[in-house]
Amino acid sequence: MKPVTVIGFLGSTLDAAKFGPSRWNRWRPSVGIAMHEDLRVDRFLLLHGAQHRRLADQVAEDVRAVSPETTVELRQLDFADAWDFEEVYGKLLDFARAEPFDPEAEDYLIHITTGTHVAQICLFLLTEARYLPGRLLQTQPNRGGGGGSSPAGRWTAIDLDLSRYDSIATRFAMASAESQSFLKSGIDTRNAGFNRMIDEIEQVALRSRAPVLLMGPTGAGKSQLARRIYELKRLKHQVAGPFVEVNCATLKGDGAMSALFGHRKGAFTGAVADRPGLLRAADTGMLFLDEIGELGLDEQAMILRAIEDKRFLPVGADKEAASDFQLIAGTNRDLGQAVAAGGFRDDLYARLNLWTFSLPGLAERREDIEPNLDYELDRFAEREGNRVSFNKEARTRYLAFATSGEARWPGNFRDLMASVTRMATLSPGGRIDVDCVDLEIGRLRRLWSAESGDDGLATLLPPAALADIDPFDRVQLAYVIAACRRSRSLSEAGRTLFSASLARRSSANDADRLRKYLARFALSWADVAQ
Repeated sequence: MKPVTVIGFLGSTLDAAKFGPSRWNRWRPSVGIAMHEDLRVDRFLLLHGAQHRRLADQVAEDVRAVSPETTVELRQLDFADAWDFEEVYGKLLDFARAEPFDPEAEDYLIHITTGTHVAQICLFLLTEARYLPGRLLQTQPNRGGGGGSSPAGRWTAIDLDLSRYDSIATRFAMASAESQSFLKSGIDTRNAGFNRMIDEIEQVALRSRAPVLLMGPTGAGKSQLARRIYELKRLKHQVAGPFVEVNCATLKGDGAMSALFGHRKGAFTGAVADRPGLLRAADTGMLFLDEIGELGLDEQAMILRAIEDKRFLPVGADKEAASDFQLIAGTNRDLGQAVAAGGFRDDLYARLNLWTFSLPGLAERREDIEPNLDYELDRFAEREGNRVSFNKEARTRYLAFATSGEARWPGNFRDLMASVTRMATLSPGGRIDVDCVDLEIGRLRRLWSAESGDDGLATLLPPAALADIDPFDRVQLAYVIAACRRSRSLSEAGRTLFSASLARRSSANDADRLRKYLARFALSWADVAQ
């Protein structure tokens, strides 16, 4: 069993008694907690005001007398007005945030019998919101006995599942807004659909341990969002273990099973030692399986078992291993289509599909480009120790291009990060000017043209000439130009392009043959090689 820590206020009235043997004949809540045979208390955090220090010392001494194994820690907490709800809640919230709670190592009971009614309400609310990661502890004297015959009284531990109180709705709305901003890395995003999705993710992250599926194109921010979800849950004491990220696209063949689930020494050639595996590394923490659609069907089956039963069989082992982790899965594939095609298990998809969120690409959130531009400049300053900014005209020109339909952003936020990094690096004076922006816009156009499979003919021929070329001839011409650009001379390009027919000709002038071919389209070697 884990050690038990009780947190509660000193009862300035209920815990008070004249010093002497008679004090053991009446019920005193804080002392009575330590007198139950069925409630072991290893540590007692007793909150008290400065004016009640003498009583706190007496209660601490009596607790140690009835329960020598209980360590009493006195914590002074003063209020200007113990009935001021805002003051009491604020100071208790500060106490909860500063206390190094470890729910994996200790169980916590929050005693709500003592203290003012305001203090009791605040303890309840902080416990319900998981700032105090425990259960409520309620104590009372035995009914009908007047408390005299049983100084221990009775106790009850309460698990909370309650709605939030309207009286502090504003505070919780602020806390929710802080959590949403945390998930967005503090970026003031403007896309209404994205903001609604983040609001839902915040609620799911703090209220559910079920798997979460993040869908979206490469570079849309799935990995960063998964890590922020983990950090938010850790901040609220909902996870204690590490964040383990796995790119499933890199797990291929026999090594996939070993990497995920571990193996025993001698399980296969090369297994010279036991390997715990990534699932066990994520125990009590969070496992992010990025590109989960790339896993094989056998690995999918074992992942499903690990999600549902928290158990799995390492490679070569005859005994199951256990790991209690929370799962986030990411994919840029349509898993529904993968199920229909037989490439993904329908039972695993059903298990993952409870909480599914589709992250839009940057091109679908053009109004968020400006705040993300500032975020990337801040990241560059953190990485390089050098603050860089735009001048006004340069910023206007870059945003006009970045938010236009011409900017495709196929790599999404990775493209934006790379673009900002290039401009900031090429601006040693600390100011990105219009010339730097124009160079970057040209670079992006070329990069996106190459990535889209553009044949590049538009840079060589005017639109009217391109319109006169049949699609068949255009494919052939694009191939010829690509071969020319890989060659060091016209002759080398000719030999490459006409190599198959060379053996059937008595004489060959491949360079002249290629020159004449290019001339059909009003092109020269110099045009193409450049």
